[in-house]
Amino acid sequence: MLIIPAENAVNWKRPPWVTLSLMMVCLLVFLFYQGGDDRKFEAALEQYLDADLLTLEAPAYEDYLQREIRFSGDAQSVLELQEFQQLQEDNETFWLAATLLVDREFYQYLQENRDLIWAPAERSHWLEQRVSIDEQWLSRMSAYQLGLIPAELSLYSLITYQFLHGGWGHIIGNLLFLFLLGFTVEKALGPGRYLMAYLACGALSGLMYTGFSMGSQIPLVGASGSISGLMGMYVAIYGVQRIRFFYFLVVYFNYFRAPAIALLPVWVGKEIYDYWYAGSTGIAYMAHAGGLLAGAGLVWLLGKSWLQVKEEFFEPEEDEQDARFTSAYAQAMASLGRMEFDLAWRQFDALRERYPERTIVLEHLYQLAKLRPDLPAYRDLSRELMADAMARRQPEQMISVWQEYLSKGEAHHPLAVEDHNRVMFASLKHHDLKSAEKAFERMRSTADVEMVNEACRLLLAEFEKHQMEPKVRHYRQLLQNTL
Repeated sequence: MLIIPAENAVNWKRPPWVTLSLMMVCLLVFLFYQGGDDRKFEAALEQYLDADLLTLEAPAYEDYLQREIRFSGDAQSVLELQEFQQLQEDNETFWLAATLLVDREFYQYLQENRDLIWAPAERSHWLEQRVSIDEQWLSRMSAYQLGLIPAELSLYSLITYQFLHGGWGHIIGNLLFLFLLGFTVEKALGPGRYLMAYLACGALSGLMYTGFSMGSQIPLVGASGSISGLMGMYVAIYGVQRIRFFYFLVVYFNYFRAPAIALLPVWVGKEIYDYWYAGSTGIAYMAHAGGLLAGAGLVWLLGKSWLQVKEEFFEPEEDEQDARFTSAYAQAMASLGRMEFDLAWRQFDALRERYPERTIVLEHLYQLAKLRPDLPAYRDLSRELMADAMARRQPEQMISVWQEYLSKGEAHHPLAVEDHNRVMFASLKHHDLKSAEKAFERMRSTADVEMVNEACRLLLAEFEKHQMEPKVRHYRQLLQNTL
């Protein structure tokens, strides 16, 4: 059964560039760097068969498997021996040779015991040919150059192995899961931290695999450890929140909701169970388990510092926000239509808290507050609407709100000097000299001398520009009187 989280949809207005880049790098590495592996292996196989090494190694391989069965009781070795014997009965020379060539642990066994297995002449021939095949072809294959080999662990291979894959089925499956999980985690952490966490999970996954495969010569390749890390981070980010999961069982599929973190022990338990009981499938179960634990552990340990989830991650997407706003706005407008002004006020006020950038809500609140100009709310909303108009570069609306307030609310709660000063500046910029003079007169009685003088100079300069001599004389006289 397959279970994957499915809580989010991709926002293509803000594409997950790091996830898409990781997918592209994996694909390019597979196509152009690993593309020569088949040719190298075919050349190795041809040289192997031409040198008749199968005749030398086949009996040794049977002894090797029987030895494993006697000393370790390994059921997998029994199965491998049966399959090998069946290939011999069917005279499948190609597959017999391929089986021996790719078994690196058997190759190591031959190197360590060649003096006991063959006579000097056979040993000399084997050494000459097999070492040549290994050095010229096999060791140059991508998995042995940049894959993670537990017996030869290196720091760089903890990163490079994450971008190699074993075939088309392997890479397609991994890229699909990388996309399904990556875009959500990238949105939560941000591009830079997401990339570092992804690589760290892959490295920790590789270390856990190495710990359970000490001395192994079999290389580990693939992004599945890193992707398991994304799964661990995904559920740790959501924690106990109930989210949607998609599941697939044979031909049946559906969704269910559950606390996100509840799936972590299920996934880890499945990987550990498969490690012990699934047999040899070529799947690195402990790498998957390590990735899951690494991803969840990183979020829990660093979730309040380096890996802190961005606040906007839990906000609804724009389309969902628009739908919610439209619904709540319609309810508030319906209350207005029924003249239930107190209810409409509460509804618009709630909308203002959730959607502070929606000017239309502010305008409705302003209109409702205007019904009671004697209350401070009318002054406060007038100032907010004036500031909003200036922010949107609409000085006409700012002046209009100011003039309306003067006629309705100024007598109850006067505006501050700074409000009149801003109106005067906006009026001058908009060449509304009448409103500018009116704002100046409002601020003149309460503003300090420096502010009055500066405002007077601005008015004087503007009237001089328009060659309005009576006004010029008036403001020049005012300026002289205050100096």
